[in-house]
Amino acid sequence: VQLAESGGGSVQSGRSLRLSCTASGSGISYGYTYGDYSMGWFRQAPGKEREGVAAIASDGQTAYADSVKGRFTISQDKVKKTLYLQMNNLKPEDSALYYCAADLLRNGLGSTPLLWNEYNVWGQGTQVTVSS
Repeated sequence: VQLAESGGGSVQSGRSLRLSCTASGSGISYGYTYGDYSMGWFRQAPGKEREGVAAIASDGQTAYADSVKGRFTISQDKVKKTLYLQMNNLKPEDSALYYCAADLLRNGLGSTPLLWNEYNVWGQGTQVTVSS
């Protein structure tokens, strides 16, 4: 499985962005197909650790970091093999390199991990910059 993020950019505080993450290839070598496993969005700002932003389980359950609850929404289109992150009311502290990730190590039913070491496949990242 390969993941490719898009949709990042530079916006002013209070505006919105939608990130996309498209999966290609097959997870069959891990025993799973797209939609069977959990996926998540992470971000990393310069000098800071990578932090979990949002995660979605194979059954649609979601989890969010406290800092983004009520502003960000994670969703996915299993037919298009695409993961989304709708980000509203952006703040300067949301500026970071955003990554999508897939947890192909376990069945994703009811699993919404927000720790980066729970994921084994990563995209290259897309930059989000929010100015005040």
